[in-house]
Amino acid sequence: MNDNTRQRSGRQAIYSGSEYERTYSYARAVALNGHVRLSGTTGYDYVADVLADGARAQTEQIVRNARFAFEQAGASLRDVVRVRIYIARPEDYDAVMDVYAEAFRGVDPACTTVQAGLFDPAIRVEIDMDAIVDAAA
Repeated sequence: MNDNTRQRSGRQAIYSGSEYERTYSYARAVALNGHVRLSGTTGYDYVADVLADGARAQTEQIVRNARFAFEQAGASLRDVVRVRIYIARPEDYDAVMDVYAEAFRGVDPACTTVQAGLFDPAIRVEIDMDAIVDAAA
């Protein structure tokens, strides 16, 4: 356990350092009994506190954010079994899905992609994921 995690009764909460996690009382991810649930994650670099520019760059940052959170929980993208992608603009679909496909080729989790109004017009994509540790074995 490190500064980015907190454990209680076998439940491990993982934090990215996002101000939203503190303000709105949620964890970036929660791990319990081999399951890891990643909250809706956007293309912010939480260390630099900047939003990546454009849908492709935001999706690339989301993948980096997800990798970090899963690593904190002892998991990886290879353990992901479910992905939900929310895209603000339909024209961004191909850019988002190209990054997604690169990250998950060979893993092939169940995936749903929808167009959705996101809370900040600068945010082009948000993704949440569920993983089961050792599910790829």
